[in-house]
Amino acid sequence: MPHHLAILTDFPDEGWPSMDLCGDMLLAHLPRNGPFAVEAARLCPPFRRLATRLPAVGRRTAAFNADRLLNRFVHFPRHARRLADQFDVFHIADHTYAQLVHVLPADRVGVYCHDLDAFRSLLDPAREPRPRWYRVLARRILSGMQKAAVVFHSTGAVGEQIKRAGLVPPDRLVHAPYGVASEFTADSPRPPIPLPWLAELGGRPWVLHVGACIPRKRIDVLLHVCAEVRKTFPDLRLVKISGEWTAAQRDRIDRLGLAGAITHVGGLARAELAEVYRRATVVLMPSEAEGFGLPVIEALACGAAVVASDIPA
Repeated sequence: MPHHLAILTDFPDEGWPSMDLCGDMLLAHLPRNGPFAVEAARLCPPFRRLATRLPAVGRRTAAFNADRLLNRFVHFPRHARRLADQFDVFHIADHTYAQLVHVLPADRVGVYCHDLDAFRSLLDPAREPRPRWYRVLARRILSGMQKAAVVFHSTGAVGEQIKRAGLVPPDRLVHAPYGVASEFTADSPRPPIPLPWLAELGGRPWVLHVGACIPRKRIDVLLHVCAEVRKTFPDLRLVKISGEWTAAQRDRIDRLGLAGAITHVGGLARAELAEVYRRATVVLMPSEAEGFGLPVIEALACGAAVVASDIPA
């Protein structure tokens, strides 16, 4: 009989599309027949909103982050512990949820490590200073990953970083690179996917960036490059998919005179995102660090021209 596998995924409410994609693709493509067949099921409880329901603070980012912590470190562990007896083996699709290993039979758990960002405050505190409470939680996550029977990693570079830091014995590491979802091809569907907001660009050239607005994505470089190129090509626009500008980034946009040259869109389906890649003049990814860099391979699969940082992969 096939093993019963629980795939523990991110809360969709947190809004990490790449992590949601990894969980979805694993569930879709695991073998259902043959010698390696498994019966896989998603294990993720509903996201409970407590702080965000409070009238005075509910709309603040701090309230949502408080709910994230309560769900990750209290609600989800209780849910996983309660259902653990229903499964033979477990896979945690995002290493930042590795605290869940502490409530599961660790010798039957695998964790997928996408990058080491969550542990920078422990590995390099001078470069990534964080408050004590943050480091306590990071240590809880890291110790969970270290207890797992297997740690999968996205790239050779991530695997080498894990080894170099002495986080996990090499014999428990497995290199498991990402694939590309079927929507990401160079051929547009017929009829084409309607994207009215993109049609409004009116044939002007545009730079595409896909991803969050966190520091390692180097949004400052993205904005500076667009501003410089616009000095030669004033019709150039920036299309930003996903992420929310920080206050500092909004100030930079104003200083560079880019406010009227940016189209900011979120919540695209994969088929829509693939069509955006296909139509982009160029995809620019200036990140200073990435685990794998899904937008790069997705864009290349769609036939887009890509300019990306020369960082280890």
